Amino acid sequence: MSTYRDLTAPIGSRRATALRTAGTRERRSHLSAPRVPTVGIDIGGTKVMAGVVDADGNILERLRTETPDKSKSPKVVEDTIAELVLDLSDRHDVHAVGIGAAGWVDADRNRVLFAPHLAWRNEPLRDRLSERLSVPVLVDNDANAAAWAEWRFGAGRGEDHLVMITLGTGIGGAILEDGQVKRGKFGVAGEFGHMQVVPGGHRCPCGNRGCWEQYSSGNALVREARELAAADSPVAYGIIDHVKGQISDITGPMITELAREGDAMCVELLQDIGQWLGVGIANLAAALDPSCFVVGGGVSAADDLLIGPAREAFKRHLTGRGYRPEARIVRAQLGPEAGMVGAADLARLVARRFRRAKRRRTERLERYGQRYAEARRATRETP
Repeated sequence: MSTYRDLTAPIGSRRATALRTAGTRERRSHLSAPRVPTVGIDIGGTKVMAGVVDADGNILERLRTETPDKSKSPKVVEDTIAELVLDLSDRHDVHAVGIGAAGWVDADRNRVLFAPHLAWRNEPLRDRLSERLSVPVLVDNDANAAAWAEWRFGAGRGEDHLVMITLGTGIGGAILEDGQVKRGKFGVAGEFGHMQVVPGGHRCPCGNRGCWEQYSSGNALVREARELAAADSPVAYGIIDHVKGQISDITGPMITELAREGDAMCVELLQDIGQWLGVGIANLAAALDPSCFVVGGGVSAADDLLIGPAREAFKRHLTGRGYRPEARIVRAQLGPEAGMVGAADLARLVARRFRRAKRRRTERLERYGQRYAEARRATRETP
């Protein structure tokens, strides 16, 4: 029960308390959260997506822009987020903002401790944006937000033990058990992309070598295609002709499109990425034993060109194969909007706490104001 001290404490401390409480009550409180529109922000290595989301997971409006150059100040990214939110607020009654950040977020969901593809290092993102936006702000890892969205509205509905794999610029991950995101003691659980799968392998932006995301991600897909094209490999003539010799123009979506059209090299590259995906999922199954793996992110748009090889590799590498139940591997249903939708829905939990505190504070002020007015009238009436 809130006390007068709770309501008069500094806004920052009240916000931290609300976030911790929301985190421990996610499972039972999401259904009773206020049905108000909130803004979700999904920040990746290449794009920033913002959208107004209602309580049923429907996107009322979305905006998208390129991620500012990672060599610039973190303030540049924060400016971009603030501009998108203020733009949406001009047309919608926004009650809270949720941010899914491609990085490691601390247990209080305030600081981005480290972002391999952005310039954030121990960045107090929540506090800085809260000061600028004047509404409650929640910050979480983008994969946690995506997993929450798929559990609430997508491919993970009805699952009690779910693991999310997001394939984009890198690999993100999240664990959801009994309707609650498992963030770990320090808030950085689920960073599966930085498991080492090839000792001494490709250098990763995180500083290590041989990380899983160097073999099964959008960056890995593009790197392999460009290397074959740069070597003037005969198998790469199709994609070289497609970009008119401009190898730097090769992108992940382009590779997927050519694979669908039957380009043998692009099909093979997606098979390679899918096989590495299956190997990593088999390792996660041995450690976590979920009932379902949901694969999302931009690279998952390749669908069966990627998921098919992943399922085959998963079955080949699964510990105790043939003698244990096998988790399902499914493609995410919400597509690239999952992180945005999940961040907005998680922010709704915080919006409820702040709405309650604001209402109680208003009622308290009205009550004391009425007593003060009555006391003044009594004073004037006294002879």
